[in-house]
Amino acid sequence: YRQRKRLVCQDKNKYQSPKYRLVVRFTNTQVICQIVYSLVDGDRILCQANSKELARYGLSVGLKNYAAAYCTGLLAARRLLQKVGLDDV
Repeated sequence: YRQRKRLVCQDKNKYQSPKYRLVVRFTNTQVICQIVYSLVDGDRILCQANSKELARYGLSVGLKNYAAAYCTGLLAARRLLQKVGLDDV
């Protein structure tokens, strides 16, 4: 409970704004990136991308290396900006 409270806790001048974090998980075959914010009852995922989706962009092998992790994080960031409406700024 204490750790969950620490994840949710925000500065006093932020006034109920969520604290976002980037979660990156390496499995045996792929990389998963998620943009997450925490509430007391659980985490909420804002957007996610995995390296299996990089085949659409021409990358079909090496889905677990450093470059694939970078591309997957970039894909997640682009999706977040598109979802929020800041992709054309």
